[in-house]
Amino acid sequence: MTTRPPNRGLSRERTALFRSLTFHEHDTGGHPENAGRLVAIDTALERLDLIAGRPDISFTAAPDDVLARVHDPRYIAGIREFAARGGGWLDADTSVGRRSVDAAALAAGAGVAAVDAVLDGRARRGFVLARPPGHHATPSRGMGFCLFNTVAIAAAHALDRGLDRVLIVDWDVHHGNGTQDAFYESNEVLFCSVHQWPLYPGTGAASERGAGRGEGYTINVPLAPGADDDGYRDVFDQVILPAANAFRPQIVLISAGFDAHANDPLASMLLTERGFGDLARRIVQIADDHADGHVVAFLEGGYDPPALAASVVATLAALDGDDASLASALRLGDGGTETRHHE
Repeated sequence: MTTRPPNRGLSRERTALFRSLTFHEHDTGGHPENAGRLVAIDTALERLDLIAGRPDISFTAAPDDVLARVHDPRYIAGIREFAARGGGWLDADTSVGRRSVDAAALAAGAGVAAVDAVLDGRARRGFVLARPPGHHATPSRGMGFCLFNTVAIAAAHALDRGLDRVLIVDWDVHHGNGTQDAFYESNEVLFCSVHQWPLYPGTGAASERGAGRGEGYTINVPLAPGADDDGYRDVFDQVILPAANAFRPQIVLISAGFDAHANDPLASMLLTERGFGDLARRIVQIADDHADGHVVAFLEGGYDPPALAASVVATLAALDGDDASLASALRLGDGGTETRHHE
């Protein structure tokens, strides 16, 4: 859905966006994770003229053998059959419709295409604006609004291409339990999660640090409700950045959930769109220092549409290195998105 610009050399420096109307076909009704999230993002991007002039990267659904780099083939076959029968609820939170698995497989394919684009030099960075989200999906189970673990599949693809140091930073307000499970015994993926504690899914204690060869390659930073921009910046500066610099990643993937925003209805953190931009700039610096600038962000949570849209724009501005877009993101948030306080 991106537009090919006339100057392809300049376009490479802008972040490639991975968007599709198919992602809207994951029909969840009045669920908080619904297609209105993408509508809000698209409306903001179009209003600010942030879609044209970017790398035009095509993508298709990930085939089952690619999904199986992370997921049990029996799970893949089972959820496909479940959707074909009309779907229903995997658990109390996770809805599946007839087109949901197709959307999730396309999201995974977008992540694979984004990794290929940055590694092949067709883009320096990518932002996968897809749904359903993915980071709760374990190798054998969909849960927490998630069906396939998009960021984990992208990381597995990077490893399959010959990389051996992939950094995943998960700033979604909920712990990325599925991503952790996928790489818990691996020393090729450094997984760092900053999340509200206690909160769904109940995993992500600081003591969960990996096992076997992967011991020390999982870093969890659980935070009490009410953490704000300064608190998150401190975690990045004191914990995540030193670990990432020691790891020297060859590519950086972000589980970019925006449900730690102060206005989000499903959590109790106090991040702002400016705060998300600050975190993204820190990650870009890691990538610039070690990975030729290669970053791919993946949309995860974020359930207040105006706050979500402003935070996506702020993150995209950081990926692009575009201060004007950051200013636009802050103006989007002027309608009160930085004013909620928790009791």
